[in-house]
Amino acid sequence: MVQNVADHLLRRLSQWGVTEIFGYPGDSVNGLVAQMAEVEDGPRFIQSRHEEMSAFEAVGYAKFGGRLGVCMATGGPGAVHLLNGLYDAKLDHVPVLAIVGQASRSAMGGAYQQEIDLHSLFKDVSSAFLETVNVPQQLPNVLDRAVRTALSERAPTTVIIPADVQELDYAPPEHAFKHVPSSAPDRVVGGGTVLPPESELDRAAEVIDAGERVAILVGQGARGASEEVLALADATGAGIAKALLGKDVLPDALPQVTGSIGLLGTKPSWELMRDCDTLVIVGSNLPYSQFLPPFGRRAVEIDIDPRYIGMRYPTEVNLVGDAAGTLRALLERLDPADELRKGRNHWRATVEKNVRRWWEVLDAQAGVAADPVNPMLAVSELSPRLPDDAVVTADSGSATNWYARFLRFGEDNRGSLSGTLATMGCAVPYAIGAKFAAPTRPVIALVGDGAMQMNGLMELLTARRYQDLWDDPRLVVCVLHNNDLNQVTWELRAMAGSPKTPYSQELPDMSYAAFAESVGLVGIVVERPEEMGPAWDRALEAQGPVVIDVHCDGDVPPIPPQAEWSQVTDTVKSLLNGDPDGAGVAARGLATKIQEFLPHGR
Repeated sequence: MVQNVADHLLRRLSQWGVTEIFGYPGDSVNGLVAQMAEVEDGPRFIQSRHEEMSAFEAVGYAKFGGRLGVCMATGGPGAVHLLNGLYDAKLDHVPVLAIVGQASRSAMGGAYQQEIDLHSLFKDVSSAFLETVNVPQQLPNVLDRAVRTALSERAPTTVIIPADVQELDYAPPEHAFKHVPSSAPDRVVGGGTVLPPESELDRAAEVIDAGERVAILVGQGARGASEEVLALADATGAGIAKALLGKDVLPDALPQVTGSIGLLGTKPSWELMRDCDTLVIVGSNLPYSQFLPPFGRRAVEIDIDPRYIGMRYPTEVNLVGDAAGTLRALLERLDPADELRKGRNHWRATVEKNVRRWWEVLDAQAGVAADPVNPMLAVSELSPRLPDDAVVTADSGSATNWYARFLRFGEDNRGSLSGTLATMGCAVPYAIGAKFAAPTRPVIALVGDGAMQMNGLMELLTARRYQDLWDDPRLVVCVLHNNDLNQVTWELRAMAGSPKTPYSQELPDMSYAAFAESVGLVGIVVERPEEMGPAWDRALEAQGPVVIDVHCDGDVPPIPPQAEWSQVTDTVKSLLNGDPDGAGVAARGLATKIQEFLPHGR
């Protein structure tokens, strides 16, 4: 039977192991959409409410499934809508393929409806690979290169197919001049152990062996190398800090794990970096070098991608290789001198003492009285209830602070957010993508009300529509409801010395629980601290998607691990300049900060 181009593309994607395409229909992808009904066992079309959500869902699918995410959109406005999600994939190094329609070839160049220059639009975000299929014989090579490039470079790629080409009869490339063939899809692209040169491993071992106070920083590139990271920490007495994208690399119950690092990080991580004499970075591209040790400390970095190594700290030795294999080769070379052991034991004891103290402080901060609910409490109460196999997504905003500091991951938990782009509105579509990537696992999204109003509300309809496809139907969306774009409000105070500007910061009030119920989901309202724990219990026992609407206090400050003097003075200046919430900010800020100095027992 003769295949058309759309049919062959869908079958080829199936050969690559693609089971879902997240998208939205439109004129210039009608050929592909129509053909999906005809291809038995082909990719399933998952209809989002907006193409940006399709891209985010593909990113979430790729992040939590460890495989290619695919999104699709019509040309013109649909293509434009994909960009934010694709930039999220690019900056967080996630393999995503975008399939985009275009005006028919006969209309191109004629200022036709919805015709835009797609190569100019996508040339940056899909710089790894971008091509248009103009004749059927191009298809296998273009599609296969796009998939292989996305997987091997962990980047978004784009294939553009004009509307009329989708309906042409497919013909494979011939053994002829100016035809380019392609080999059969393979499920494994890349892989294997990539190791640095022996000489560089020797140099790195010398640097680490000489350190008495060793600190390790892990990012998402260390995922899959947790055993080797722990072995390095045990061999050197090191403490381990986690970049935000690497939060799920190691469980938070480990006494040498200091938690997140950076502006949203923990005090033990800040102390670890401040006081160490040697730094080992494993698979992290944390951009905030001011939270790394003062320049001049000895440092080694391990990363699979040479483009990003040595960028954030003046490292002495750079090891280009995969994390697990490189660490194993490094561990074989370590031979710490006996005279360092006493100092390393004291260093590890100090790290563990700081970590114990910090968890006590966080428990006390979550218990600080607020009006009506302390947002820290929402995440603090989740931690002991977090299912062993749960996946957690977090949005950009003040919710990120509480996710970074208060959520205690276990060994098998997964979690992520928009790490480098830090875009709002990703958590709910990420969660939906995660449900398709891991349908047997419960998924939890932590979302601010600004992000929920921006993107999350309508995507609840998507969750309702597809919940019956998930073996474990639990998807819990926790909305931190304070009617304020809270993270920006705090940035105005602490970085610009500006009081809160209600005209830009206040959000229209609504009931997120009532909205959830109006579309057929479960809604739970939390208005008192004592309701928070039972709300999590009820949500995690539900047999379908749930929205927890937490009425929380926007005056509770996301205090950094070490506030700079300028941040303190700017915040005070903003309050003195007539901040409308000044009294509450001062009271909550003092009550929260003072917990660091009070005695606490666990």
